[in-house]
Amino acid sequence: MKKTVMPVSPDENPRPQGHRATAPRTLVLFNYDWDRLGFGRWSAEFPHDHAGFDLFSFPSNARLPGFDLTRFVDRLARRAPRAGWQAVTSNHEQFGALAAALLAERMGWPGTPVDAVLACQHKLHARHMLQQVAPEANTGFELMASRYGEPVPDDITYPVFVKPVKAAFSVLARKVRNRDELAALARFGAWELWVIRHLVEPFERIAQARLPEAGSAHRMLLETPVTARQYNLDGYVFDGELRELGIVESVMYPGTQAFMRFIHPCALPADGRSKALDVARRFLAAAGFTHGLFNMEFFYDAATDKLTVIEFNPRMAAQFSDLYLRVDGIDLHRVALELAHGRDPALLPRAGATAGVAASFVYRSFDPAARPPVPTAAQRRALAREFPDAMLFCFPKGAGQIARDFKWLGSYRYGILHLGGRDAADLALRCAAASTLLGWPSPCSQHDADSPAGSLQAIPAFSLESPR
Repeated sequence: MKKTVMPVSPDENPRPQGHRATAPRTLVLFNYDWDRLGFGRWSAEFPHDHAGFDLFSFPSNARLPGFDLTRFVDRLARRAPRAGWQAVTSNHEQFGALAAALLAERMGWPGTPVDAVLACQHKLHARHMLQQVAPEANTGFELMASRYGEPVPDDITYPVFVKPVKAAFSVLARKVRNRDELAALARFGAWELWVIRHLVEPFERIAQARLPEAGSAHRMLLETPVTARQYNLDGYVFDGELRELGIVESVMYPGTQAFMRFIHPCALPADGRSKALDVARRFLAAAGFTHGLFNMEFFYDAATDKLTVIEFNPRMAAQFSDLYLRVDGIDLHRVALELAHGRDPALLPRAGATAGVAASFVYRSFDPAARPPVPTAAQRRALAREFPDAMLFCFPKGAGQIARDFKWLGSYRYGILHLGGRDAADLALRCAAASTLLGWPSPCSQHDADSPAGSLQAIPAFSLESPR
């Protein structure tokens, strides 16, 4: 079933002044959800076309069978001269980032080096690289001996965190406590094996040709679990120089590994910030990451001053772009466009902030039988009227899709809401009111009493000249 989206009001996202009146045409790959809205903000100044398909919508995802990255890039390269494309960008983890790197390399356009994208996305290879350049930020890891669909080995120490060597959207990534839990996670039907194979194989073909020493991506990776608060370092590299954009905190539903909200700014200690930047510089330099946006997911334990890398994403975390725009006046989608055209984003002016704090709230059900109501048209209109800065995504799904979500993710995500506030208290009140209007339980208030680490009250308060 098709997702529904309510965009942010244009008045809440003013464009920086001094932008160019015209720009060369840009190709955006796998341009959906946050990217469709984010790049759409700049369609007048940066006219663009898009190519690719939506993995989560039919009939678009009917293109998955037989999809081949090399053939896809070949077709785009042949079209580029007559289409007038002079740059390419993508924030799509599964196929887009690698396809954009391949096309940029082919056409001689600015882009993230292909080998750097492969080094980040092949999670086992990335762990080996991290062990060489920043072992203090690594965790224990090994390749699971069995392949997809084979019996689970008997010699695994539990608990263990398991995830695919190549995957996205946290699919099949979770901590398991014993062999039975791992066996249940790794037990796939014929249809599941078909989907996994077709999701991984396009990457596998390129990796085997360009990074053969990394080994097959059709495997599962075992890691030592880490318990600490989780963050995201967002930044970019231009002309080989790493530049920080900011830090977003990831807050989980208590007792789970499911995201409840993402918050910017956050109260990461200064020591944690400096460690994150240092590790990112070392790893990205070793990977040959000389150009482009990146997102580093990591744990940080303030009590022990211990930072542990979760993974490096060789693209923007598009879900956070709107948060940075509200709080810092930085539009990450504009940064992506500047980088795609080989220009320094540091020269961009900033827009005026519209919020002191902003969050992406994730609505989830942990009951497979529950069917949270999809907001009606009247509810959406009321949300737009009462919260003109709101950005709403709805994810209605059928029973089969929900069952697969619970198998692969452990929960069912049915909505995402972006809001800003003057400060943490204002944001919490606005989230509760908007959730009531939508008929959904608030991911801001529920469970917080039992989860001090996830409390919005931990966020510093900010005041604005024109508070809402």
